[in-house]
Amino acid sequence: MSPKPPRLLIIAGSDSSGGAGLQADIKTAGLFGVYAMTAVTGVTVQDTQRVHSVELQPPKIVRDQIRVCLNDIGADAIKIGMLGSADIVDAVAGALKKLARGIPIVLDPVLISSSGKRLLSHDAIAAFKSELLPLASLATPNLPEARALAGMRGTDRRAAETAARKLIAMGADAALIKGGHATSATVDDVLVWEGGVEIYCFPRLRTKHTHGTGCVLATAIACGLTRGLSLPLATGRAREFVQHAIETAPGFGRGHGPLNLLFAR
Repeated sequence: MSPKPPRLLIIAGSDSSGGAGLQADIKTAGLFGVYAMTAVTGVTVQDTQRVHSVELQPPKIVRDQIRVCLNDIGADAIKIGMLGSADIVDAVAGALKKLARGIPIVLDPVLISSSGKRLLSHDAIAAFKSELLPLASLATPNLPEARALAGMRGTDRRAAETAARKLIAMGADAALIKGGHATSATVDDVLVWEGGVEIYCFPRLRTKHTHGTGCVLATAIACGLTRGLSLPLATGRAREFVQHAIETAPGFGRGHGPLNLLFAR
């Protein structure tokens, strides 16, 4: 009998274009040999150019999806993506406080889509900070999200480290500030964790095909955590994975196309 794969519960929204959200998360988990379960928070109508509309799920449905997955199959890590509303934030936080003690949680604060569509309501941000950040083993905001959550000023490494420490002060165990929205020649992702500060520096790829980058990175990190990797090692491997997925992107769509999630890891 072959060994059982590690288990990942993904709490996020669906992306009809397949480049981000649950679809990208499931593809990523499969490439890492991790069994993926899902709690669907919302259904989006989107393509590579924009999010056309969003239909959120009832909070009870989101909560019950989490409950049945954790009570039956269980999980070795949890990844959280798009939530959409304060009620869903509360439902997710309540379920995880009760059922997910001791399980690593990677929290990707999906506030605004790459095309500019708001994916978390203004009134939900306060609940996000107070209810979910204290549950996070790792928070992974990009620069605009770090500005919204931690008042980040500037885009350099020092500013990123300061923002990460503010998120940790809010309750997160660790924070990874992603530098993709900066304009420097390199993308500098800054991880602050209990062991200190790690910086992951990669050449900036001049491409518009980066749809789903944040989703894929957070899921790839969570996959590493399911296997017991240290946070810096899981992050480093995930960042290399994302870099290659961007380099080999298939070029689909008229807008920001998806990464290559078909290659053998």
